[in-house]
Amino acid sequence: MEYCGKWRIAEMELWDSDYLDMEVEAYIEIDQTGSGEFQFGLVSGQIDGELVKDGKDRRFEFTWDGNDECDPASGSGWLKLKDKNSVDGRIKFHQGDSSSLVGKRMK
Repeated sequence: MEYCGKWRIAEMELWDSDYLDMEVEAYIEIDQTGSGEFQFGLVSGQIDGELVKDGKDRRFEFTWDGNDECDPASGSGWLKLKDKNSVDGRIKFHQGDSSSLVGKRMK
């Protein structure tokens, strides 16, 4: 699957780079089964996703469950390849914030 691997979250619409990398270098990691994890700032979660066709395009859509500053949190999101080493996407909190993101494949 083309979304497999570790992606550096380079930018997010709602948070600056100081917050993104507060504890670890912000990332999303996805395995061949569509499972994975992410962390940015004080938000982390486990991912359950799948490839979804949208006309000619395909994107990786997921739900997530985790925490935000030690409080339970959950939501959804998606990633879409711009090229083989970069993605655009969105992470949404259930009944809360929603932010676009830009990711770069990590080596």
